[in-house]
Amino acid sequence: MKKLLLILAFCSSIFAADATMSIVNEGVNLPKIVVQDASNLANSEFGNKFFKLMVGDLKVGATFEVSDEYLQSSYDADASSNSGSSGAALIVRYAVSDKSSPMSLKAKVLEANSGRVMYEKSFTLSNAEKYPFLAHMAVSEIVKQLGYSNVDWMKEMILLSRYTSTRESEIMVADYTLTYQQVVLRGGLNIFPKWASAAQNEFYYTYYVNKNTPAIYKFNLSNGSKSKIFTGHGMTIASDVSADGRKLLITNAPKDQPDIYLYDIASGSAKQITDYAGIDVNGNFIDGDSRVAFVSDRLGYPNVFATSINGGNVQQLVYHGKNNNSISTNGNYVTYSSRDGGGGFNIYLISTQTDMIRQLTASGKNMFPRFSSDGGSIMFIKQDGSGSSVGIIRVNENKSFQFPLRVGKIQSVDW
Repeated sequence: MKKLLLILAFCSSIFAADATMSIVNEGVNLPKIVVQDASNLANSEFGNKFFKLMVGDLKVGATFEVSDEYLQSSYDADASSNSGSSGAALIVRYAVSDKSSPMSLKAKVLEANSGRVMYEKSFTLSNAEKYPFLAHMAVSEIVKQLGYSNVDWMKEMILLSRYTSTRESEIMVADYTLTYQQVVLRGGLNIFPKWASAAQNEFYYTYYVNKNTPAIYKFNLSNGSKSKIFTGHGMTIASDVSADGRKLLITNAPKDQPDIYLYDIASGSAKQITDYAGIDVNGNFIDGDSRVAFVSDRLGYPNVFATSINGGNVQQLVYHGKNNNSISTNGNYVTYSSRDGGGGFNIYLISTQTDMIRQLTASGKNMFPRFSSDGGSIMFIKQDGSGSSVGIIRVNENKSFQFPLRVGKIQSVDW
């Protein structure tokens, strides 16, 4: 049972394809948009990829009905130029440069009927390998300027740890579609990466020194430096970072069974929060960093509990299911994966302030939920037969999207 909990709470075998998109939950009565490519590219394959990125990002914005029809136009043409057969209300027209550093993109939004330019802006990117972020930057600004819900999280990176061989793994950064991927750390067993702050220039991870002793390191993406901050025992993981970046929640097992510890980065001191003769793992800050949600086998199966940041009384947060694990938190909200009667796992959302519970996925094996920085979206891993996908749930919009994966055997993710 303990081995099962650890596997379900922290690990999953994931295999992948490319970053094309499928819509899981169709919306209705949304503004209809066509996308026009006004680029002059020598590489048609790259042009096609970038067009799909623009269309996909607009779909994930979840506030538009976006046509998949590939349309071309000159950038300064009027709105009647090749607007397709979809009867669109809006036209998103863009021109991207060739894939060489630096890259540039200009984009505008036109009213299809009047031709009025509603929004226009240019974007630049110093590293052409990160070209998906050029599309993400443009679409997030378009969505914002048109007055729809904020999707700035598109511009953020995700962290992935993937196994490469026995006791070998590497950590990589990627955009949310996994179109861009870059390995930033390899050599040995590097697992459980966690962003150190919203700036996304550093992250914590666990590395096994001499294959036996786990230690938590901080890695700097800007200069590639790393520093050891905590040496642990057994399972040792930095599972969450406080809002001010000064404290970590660490799982550590100095007495064989893992408990949750609060680690002060400045002083290097660790205070034990839970003390249970079983398994307490995956601590996450909630309620303004005043409490900690975590996964425990206190009921004989994995479930979600909470306690004060100072420890003490433990409160059960979830009252359904017999295997609730892999949690993520944002403010007063907790999302988690729960095993259902048919053997699948679905993603749920609860509030620590009310009795609200909301099921976010309907079927299959849906694991590793992770909140976006604004709490409005949730990323998860969906396993389906021999394949897997990254899922994005737009919570308020009640829509879900999936991106097939091709990144190898994933150990953990952070967003």
